[in-house]
Amino acid sequence: MRSMWKGAISFGLVMIPVRLYAATEQKDISFRQVHREDGGRIRFRRFCSIDDEEIPYEDIAKGYELPTGEMVVLTDEDMADLPLPTTKAIEVVQFAPAEELDPILFNRSYYVEPETAGARAYVLLRNALEQSGRVAVAQVALRQRESLATLRVREGVLVLETLLWPDEIRPPTFAFLDQDIEVRPQELAMASSLIDSMTSSFDADAFHDNYREALIELVEAKVAGRELLQPGTLEIAASPSVSLADALRASLAAQKASVGGQEAKAIESAEDEAKPKSGAAKPRTTKSRAAKEDAAETESDEVAPARSSRAKSPAKPSKKAS
Repeated sequence: MRSMWKGAISFGLVMIPVRLYAATEQKDISFRQVHREDGGRIRFRRFCSIDDEEIPYEDIAKGYELPTGEMVVLTDEDMADLPLPTTKAIEVVQFAPAEELDPILFNRSYYVEPETAGARAYVLLRNALEQSGRVAVAQVALRQRESLATLRVREGVLVLETLLWPDEIRPPTFAFLDQDIEVRPQELAMASSLIDSMTSSFDADAFHDNYREALIELVEAKVAGRELLQPGTLEIAASPSVSLADALRASLAAQKASVGGQEAKAIESAEDEAKPKSGAAKPRTTKSRAAKEDAAETESDEVAPARSSRAKSPAKPSKKAS
């Protein structure tokens, strides 16, 4: 990795020389704009609107347009003279619990590497942050922009995460927030049950960018000169007759019946073990535990007669049977 910034962490009277590296990268497939007829690349040239001449990059400056249409020209020298102490320092201003930071504020992440001379102070700050359970709130100027930032520990390395300023967060001004929308208790209960049945530990490696993979396959198919088979699209038909409760019930049923729904199987087995057994009734099955884990079709055939036998027997086990 190549460092994109060099400076120091200002921590009280301690200065820790560090370098910053981009911690993330976009894996998007890049395309070039081309002429549809012959595939020739489209080029863009910079022309001055006044003299209609092409301008080389080194002669281009920044301009701030006034409401009157006049332009204030700012050069690289002007930008370099900005009186910002954070242009070469990550100035720690306070420490705060991580849960107090709204994730909507997070912008970009950078790995922080210490220079040789600052390794000991770096490790001291890292260990102190880990022990405290807090994050450092700092200010830093990167790419001609001053930002709030946090310093936290990830896999033994300090990570600088730049934050958006509060006035850069748009308020959610949506009409439905002012409406009195009623949610029935039974619908809320079913929605909570659905959430519980779909809850598991998050593993980012278990997810894939399906769109990017399909795009790569499309390009490879074009290169190979073969036709790309289009998979069936998911169709969601508008069905006003289906209520929200019915949709939740169907979702719960689908989740329980889904292949690999380990939690649903565990719930069903726990319910079977908890049910009282009648001494007069025949055993529900004489098959081994391994046979109970057969395909869903076989299991449904076995459960149906068991349910009918239970319907004929009393709801509660009799005292004689016990």
